Amino acid sequence: MGFDAACTLWLRAELGFAGVGFLNFRRTAPLRWTALSLATAIPACALAADLPSSPPNEVSELVVTSQRLNEARASIQPQIGASVYTITSQAIAAMPGGENVALNQVVLQSPGVVQDSFGQLHVRGEHNGLQFRLNGVILPEGLSVFGQALSPRLADKVQLITGSLPAQYGLRTAGIIDITTKSGVFANGGNVSVHGGSHGEIEPSFEYGGSSGNLNFYASGSYFRSDLGIESPDGRSTPLHDHTDQFQGFAYFEDIIDPSSKVSLILGASNQRFQIPDVTGQTPFLMFGSDGDQPLVVDGRTTFPSEDLNESQKEATYYAVASYLHTSERFTGQLSLFARYSSLKFIPDSLGDLLFNGIAQDAYKRDVSGGFQAEGVYRLTEAHTLRGGVIGQIDRGTSNTSSQVIPLDADNSQTTDQPLTIVDDGAKTAYTISVYLQDEWKVLSNLTFNYGLRFDEFDGFRNENQVSPRVNLVWLATPSTTFHAGYSRYFSPAPFELVGTQTVAKFAGTTAASETTTDTTPYAERANYFDAGVSQALSRDVTVAVDSYYKTARHLIDEGQFGAPVILTPFNYLDGRQYGVELTGTFNHGPFSAYANFAYVKNQGRDIVSSEFNFSPDDLAYIRTHYIYLDHDQTYTASAGVSYLWRGTRVGGDLIYGSGLRTSGADGVPNGVHLPGYVQVNLSLAHRFEIGPLGPLAVRVDLINAFDEIYQIRDGSGIGVGPPQFGARRGVFAGLTQEF
Repeated sequence: MGFDAACTLWLRAELGFAGVGFLNFRRTAPLRWTALSLATAIPACALAADLPSSPPNEVSELVVTSQRLNEARASIQPQIGASVYTITSQAIAAMPGGENVALNQVVLQSPGVVQDSFGQLHVRGEHNGLQFRLNGVILPEGLSVFGQALSPRLADKVQLITGSLPAQYGLRTAGIIDITTKSGVFANGGNVSVHGGSHGEIEPSFEYGGSSGNLNFYASGSYFRSDLGIESPDGRSTPLHDHTDQFQGFAYFEDIIDPSSKVSLILGASNQRFQIPDVTGQTPFLMFGSDGDQPLVVDGRTTFPSEDLNESQKEATYYAVASYLHTSERFTGQLSLFARYSSLKFIPDSLGDLLFNGIAQDAYKRDVSGGFQAEGVYRLTEAHTLRGGVIGQIDRGTSNTSSQVIPLDADNSQTTDQPLTIVDDGAKTAYTISVYLQDEWKVLSNLTFNYGLRFDEFDGFRNENQVSPRVNLVWLATPSTTFHAGYSRYFSPAPFELVGTQTVAKFAGTTAASETTTDTTPYAERANYFDAGVSQALSRDVTVAVDSYYKTARHLIDEGQFGAPVILTPFNYLDGRQYGVELTGTFNHGPFSAYANFAYVKNQGRDIVSSEFNFSPDDLAYIRTHYIYLDHDQTYTASAGVSYLWRGTRVGGDLIYGSGLRTSGADGVPNGVHLPGYVQVNLSLAHRFEIGPLGPLAVRVDLINAFDEIYQIRDGSGIGVGPPQFGARRGVFAGLTQEF
């Protein structure tokens, strides 16, 4: 077996159950790897170089070829100078809940990642700003809010790439979530599994993969149902009217044409339905009339029990990625075509929504996108490696709404109690083109300087573009100490599929009229990002790291939920500033592994300059002259986990801590205070029986929120904040997996 394969397989064996790893390796010569940025195993491949070569019959030629082609693909997009946090499939399986948890729960164990309502994540204080990739290929953005189209089940490893990003990454720069999918190349076989427990949860699933000739394949699927589909709005363990049904499917096919080229195809689907949870004891509170003392009347009714509201939302996503890879001694290139269809449908409670909100809106949004990604790497000399690429994408967004409102006269009094229907439909096509070129310059044997330029143009609701320089310096000061520093200029258009097309003027003189009538189209964010850090391997088993960053932005993008339909709407602060520090540590020794992360962050914005009609005049006036904290600012965030394997039994646990997201206090300052802090602890126990009637059999028990911590994620107050949300209460779950 060649050194490349030996190094990769050594890392798999050594770090397979390492919890959250921090791996970032760059190939610098045919038989030498150098650790960069945050690394848990800086001397890893140097040690692997001393491993004896395996006889050819121990590893099939197909496995070696597939692994070599995967390494060639990875060489196109190295994360030089960025902060990279890697979670392997073995680490996912060792987490409480294992592969049955949502992908956001996996990423949440990385440094500086904050949980929000509806499963949203904030990396380093950004509101979303995440780009998802499958095997390095961009997956276009979709419309899902509650649901997640990608399952941890399909992942061989998950990498969160953040910080000062090299030129190959753009448009969404808070974090790149790059999933290396399972391929079936390492074994023929699969499993069937069932997992369930509290909240009426049940999830049957399957996986199967293998090889046939030069063809590798992998497929997985699952059905998930629960009575805790969305976070509880009132702290109940199982909320009222909160059922969900979710279907997911995934398939990967890879055909190795010859030792230097392959083609691959990814297919995926997700179809999910959610009830919008209710709370008890609330009554309509809207008042109209010249003195504001007349309750709203709809069809002769002024009251409606909140526990009887019947709202729901459907979300669907379908995607496909086809790639061709070719590699030679000096050049490796990959051409990919990608496409995604996503839709979102909100179904209101016509009478209840009108009485509580003054509007009952049936909303449907659809986005169809497709594009290409052509990238390559060329080893010019021993000191210079060139990389470049061209990426193009077309999006077609459709938004159809039918809203029921009550007309009002000049005195703000009802003219009738019969609803008026306002239809507001729209569609738009957007075009994106990105080009980049960069040079990895090996200044010294232990000093690498990566510099490049990126050009992005986005033509959607606005036509904007930018040339963005990127520079990163990485210094391997000692075999166990790595310093990195970088600067990146970022260009991030507002999410096209979320930009509202609502015509504000249509709602004038109705119960849905806004106090503010200005509706400026969102701008692209332009930012300067600085990052520096150091990692230190204290021993073969222990690594610690610290990373710091500072960002200034013009037209800082944020998002909020406005109204009953749970659809996020982007808006801009004229100026933004964000900065923070992250501390990380890992310990891996034999069957025991542990990790811990801690982050401090500040996120502020001033002067809202787009989508103004969603905000009150008082808030707009205050924010125009004051920096305020962003609603998703959480000053302190931490996560940690442990895992121990003994004779086939694995005991593990993890936790998350947050000092609380922002809310508006009694002094009226928007986002002026934060919610109380919280700690959620999760535990798991699993055992794998090597002998079973059909093959190995695995059983597990998971205790989520073991101490039944009751905490609010949101309290319904703040800039762009929707209804209250509580973290999930204690749940007991069990799973059974039959391998074959």
